[in-house]
Amino acid sequence: MSNDHDSALAAADALIAAFAEGRTDDYFDAFAPDATFVFHTSDRRLDSTQEYRALWQKWSEEDAFRVLSCDSTDRRLQLLGDTAVFTHSVTTRVSTTAGEEVLRERETIVLHRTGDGDWRAVHEHLSAASV
Repeated sequence: MSNDHDSALAAADALIAAFAEGRTDDYFDAFAPDATFVFHTSDRRLDSTQEYRALWQKWSEEDAFRVLSCDSTDRRLQLLGDTAVFTHSVTTRVSTTAGEEVLRERETIVLHRTGDGDWRAVHEHLSAASV
């Protein structure tokens, strides 16, 4: 079981690293096509990775949105068979036309093991952390 835990955690870490390093193709490839997303900054649930990618593109074009860094702390991974729930606190530094900003949030990423043994994110939930 430790190997399953380690491989699920490695998948979560790869997703976070791609996000932190601005590797958007790698970031979005970490999600299943039908993944869902709930963000405190959005007025609705996003029902696919393509929908989230389109929103990201809009942020980039309209606000020059870029992720500059992302630090993950207070991490926990729960392995539940072919599903893993990863929770952590994130401190993200972003840049937009308004300047740089530091965001403090809590995040849950739900991963599912595919038929070939890889882990793909199927849900992401982001909420503001109380200060």
